[in-house]
Amino acid sequence: MKKRRWFVTLMVSLLTMAMMAGCSSGGSDKTETPTQGQQSTNETKADETKKEVLRVGMECAYAPFNWTQDADTTPDGSKAVKIYDSQFYAYGYDVAVAQKLADQLGMDLEIHKVEWSSIGISMDAGDYDCIIAGMGRTAEREMAYSFTDPYYYRDNCVVVKADGPFADVKGLSELAGKGCKVTTQLGTGWIPLLDQIEGGITGSNYETTSECFMAVSNGVADVCIVDLPTAESALLTNKDLKIITFAADDTFKGDEEMVNVCIATRKSDTALRDKLQGAMTAIGWNDKAKMDELMNKVIGQQPAAN
Repeated sequence: MKKRRWFVTLMVSLLTMAMMAGCSSGGSDKTETPTQGQQSTNETKADETKKEVLRVGMECAYAPFNWTQDADTTPDGSKAVKIYDSQFYAYGYDVAVAQKLADQLGMDLEIHKVEWSSIGISMDAGDYDCIIAGMGRTAEREMAYSFTDPYYYRDNCVVVKADGPFADVKGLSELAGKGCKVTTQLGTGWIPLLDQIEGGITGSNYETTSECFMAVSNGVADVCIVDLPTAESALLTNKDLKIITFAADDTFKGDEEMVNVCIATRKSDTALRDKLQGAMTAIGWNDKAKMDELMNKVIGQQPAAN
């Protein structure tokens, strides 16, 4: 009898312990607070899912390469990119190419608006990591920055007043000795070309190409040296201007450097340079026909104010 009572008591105790253990497991309703180690693992996984950011510096004032606009789309529905720390958006050839490269690399694109005169200084200071801003690759600049292959090839030209005294000029030699007032954009590879206009009067050079065109329109300057796409863009809203392209045997010497438009990184950041070059190769962005097609498309998308 005692053995039987002992056995019953033992079984009741075991059943009670099993029930208590089941209750303490909480089932699927109970949320356990993660340990410090679990929290760290979760944060690491979250960090791993965040995209890297391609931080790009440009003027956002150099149409058709780049410009500022109010809306987040262009007339054909292309997506503009929000300018960092601004309520405005950027678009243009540079932005479109930067977006293609960011997409290829699986990165988010971040556009930083900066004055042209400080565009290299701000990159070296770490404000952004590369310059995609219609920058010509020159020997002087290669001493300070690392460059990709060209992402655009451009021709150079001069812009004059459509009804002015130089409207019928066909070659560089025809400007010699005329005392024309010449201008271009500050900090560019066009500045050395000014001296090739024999007897030209060098007045003020300007921070933006828009100011250069305004100077010609107002008669402050007679001739502006610039690239052809920028001049074509300007003529969309400046009907009093005229573009003149010189024949190969009567044009500027040494302007070939400004033909190659490349992406610049900090001199030491060859890793990013090579990464961007790899993305360009992967999307076939060494095809001049593709480049020209995109440039022709974006020229028609810019707001009238640009």
